[in-house]
Amino acid sequence: MKPLLFLLLTVGLFYANHALHRRYPRWWLTPAIATSAVLIAVVQLSATPFPVYFGDTRWLSWLLGPATVAFALPIYQYRDLVKRHWLALTLGSMAGIIASLGSTLLLDRLLGLHGSIAQSLLARSVSTPFALEATRHLGGSTQLTGLFVIITGLFGVLLGQVLLARLPLRMRIARGAPYGAAAHGFGLNKARSIGAQEGAVASLTMIFSGVLMVLLAPALGHLLTSA
Repeated sequence: MKPLLFLLLTVGLFYANHALHRRYPRWWLTPAIATSAVLIAVVQLSATPFPVYFGDTRWLSWLLGPATVAFALPIYQYRDLVKRHWLALTLGSMAGIIASLGSTLLLDRLLGLHGSIAQSLLARSVSTPFALEATRHLGGSTQLTGLFVIITGLFGVLLGQVLLARLPLRMRIARGAPYGAAAHGFGLNKARSIGAQEGAVASLTMIFSGVLMVLLAPALGHLLTSA
């Protein structure tokens, strides 16, 4: 019964937190942050081993597979937008991946991040389903990658609001694309709050970036192992 109770608690806390965040949009009430913090506290205070908690909640992780397939729906819905701006979407996604890889290499050199930590950081700028798949080819830790994805998304939204407010961007595609390319799911929610087209563009760039990262991951993993 205990694993089932943790499953119900996880789902219930997430939806309650989501409703609270919509009413009070504070960064520290973001469902991925606040829900995780509460669950960690409950697991620690109840002295529950992680395998017990993961017993039934593993089905939530399994849903990442169908969620990845479902990303095809926005591409179909906005296929006209993709046809008009396919080059900009592709180049923007590539630029986001290059910036992510470049910053990881810089951190590796400055802080001496080697091995699993550096490899897990490489896929942090794409959404979780794509990041976990890419990490399997890069040789990193999926647990670390999941953590880095959340941290990257949070900082991407916080810093993105400041940077985009100072840039003279007039087109909606230009305002929505950076959120999807750099802050994945967090950025998508923020872009949707700005406007419908901004949200659509953020969704497309998030998908484009994720697909490109997964396609490039085997080659990058080969380079890392041979370096």
